[in-house]
Amino acid sequence: MQMTSRQATTTLWRPTGPKELDLVRELDWRAWPPRLPEQPIFYPVLNEDYAVRIARDWNVKHDGAGFVTRFEVESDFLSRYPIQQAGGQTILELWVPAEELGDFNAHIVGEIQVIHEFR
Repeated sequence: MQMTSRQATTTLWRPTGPKELDLVRELDWRAWPPRLPEQPIFYPVLNEDYAVRIARDWNVKHDGAGFVTRFEVESDFLSRYPIQQAGGQTILELWVPAEELGDFNAHIVGEIQVIHEFR
């Protein structure tokens, strides 16, 4: 008898512009690119509606297009990042320090998927 165990994962979303999405594509949809010097924190969000609002209302205005991505991360690993409430009750984010993004990427399960596009 073969036993398989699947580690529990948490679904996260990330609103992103076209430049960052191109970098994710170059990483075969498996990782987020390193942060720029002016980006000390990587902010995945905990609900799709919040990600849609940012992609539609902010990314389109600033970059001409906005995308919502969805991806899975090992839940045990995520427990090191407290949930941050960045506004209303549903505006929830994780704050991942830029220097920890490589470790974060190593705990992504599967591919990063684009689920919404706004122009």
